[in-house]
Amino acid sequence: MKITMVAAAAENNALGKNNDLVWHLPDDFKRFKAITSHHHIVLGRKTFESFPKLLPNRKHIVITRQTDYKREGIEVVHSLEEALQSCAGEEEVFIIGGGEIYKQAMPYADKIELTRVHASFEADAFFPEIDESKWKLVNKEVHKQDERHKYDFSYLTYLKTT
Repeated sequence: MKITMVAAAAENNALGKNNDLVWHLPDDFKRFKAITSHHHIVLGRKTFESFPKLLPNRKHIVITRQTDYKREGIEVVHSLEEALQSCAGEEEVFIIGGGEIYKQAMPYADKIELTRVHASFEADAFFPEIDESKWKLVNKEVHKQDERHKYDFSYLTYLKTT
């Protein structure tokens, strides 16, 4: 099973603040949907609760320490390892946040699909540093700011080398 982390992070690795994104990039949302649709997505409870509704065409596996946590349409687990076990048999699984889940998943991940927002933001959740001795940048696609996107951003694909 391939484990891919999908994230959008600023130059200072900011992911968000107060359980919300601090930028709006419509093309990044489209890319996220294209990458993760029809797959299992693994996410933390706070990230899950930041969504207005279930993301369509995806199986949600939500990690929480709360033993009595239940929501319709999701599978609840209590560790990253348990989440990955529940994905057994899948070709690829996607880790979609938040900051603590990304940090825990980094040693397991094979691939990172990162949207790098070319700005820095005040935040309370951060993407972990990418150790360039363990990860190789294999693709970069630059997008300039426009009428729909307030910031320049790049799609970066990293593969684990070790």
